[in-house]
Amino acid sequence: MTGLGGSPEHAHRLPEDVDVSRPNPARVYDYWLGGSANFAVDRELGDHIAEAEPRIAGMARENRSLLRRVVTHCCLQGVDQFLDLGSGVPTIGNVHEIAHRHDPGARVVYVDNEPVAVSHSEFLLEGVSNAAILRGDLTEPGEVLNSPVTRGMLDLDRPVAVLLLCVLQYFPDTDLLRETLAKYRAALVPGSYIAISHVTADDEEVNMREAAERIQRSRASHKAYPRTHEQLLSLFEGTELVEPGIRYAQHWHNEEATHPAEPSGIYAGLARVPS
Repeated sequence: MTGLGGSPEHAHRLPEDVDVSRPNPARVYDYWLGGSANFAVDRELGDHIAEAEPRIAGMARENRSLLRRVVTHCCLQGVDQFLDLGSGVPTIGNVHEIAHRHDPGARVVYVDNEPVAVSHSEFLLEGVSNAAILRGDLTEPGEVLNSPVTRGMLDLDRPVAVLLLCVLQYFPDTDLLRETLAKYRAALVPGSYIAISHVTADDEEVNMREAAERIQRSRASHKAYPRTHEQLLSLFEGTELVEPGIRYAQHWHNEEATHPAEPSGIYAGLARVPS
């Protein structure tokens, strides 16, 4: 996955069930990252959100940088299997590309239910033997984990890193998320990892509350629900947070970050499944 498909070869692959009348978070995120897998409705909402918080595109890029640091950390701990839930539209610097720099045999399953994201992933993973895309709903752990795609790519008897980066804010029920994450955690062997990044309104210098409200008022396929530090902490129940715990995304294991911390609208944390 080294680019996005605007090519004629890929045009016919766009699935029939793409709804171009409503903005979708995966495609808005792609727009903020400078991608091409988005439509006018996505760009309009992306610009509308940016009017409330002009740094939003930079936060999207920082979340992408966080992905690189999380995957690198897991690889250095000996993990060579990754389950990327809500993986979105592929762009430069995907999980398998990062992991393969450390271990060419690393295996990755991407999971998303947005048709454009899945279509682009299928196209760009052609010829990649140790990475696959599953069209699935991350809130259905049994279906995701027992899918032939997942079972054919990952060995769940060995450690797996589960990635949930800037996706859980699109689900309103915190209790349901805890139950969902508990099911994933129960399927993971000790030494596995769970990474979460999540939009927050805790930093009052960042106007994420108004940004989220603009999504709520839109016709977007998913609404956004910022969570507090304590709410995010509760999602890591049953795991051991890796130092430095939950921090703003640009300061999580980032030696290049400025100090004191710049305003941020994204929390991040990585936790290990204990013995």
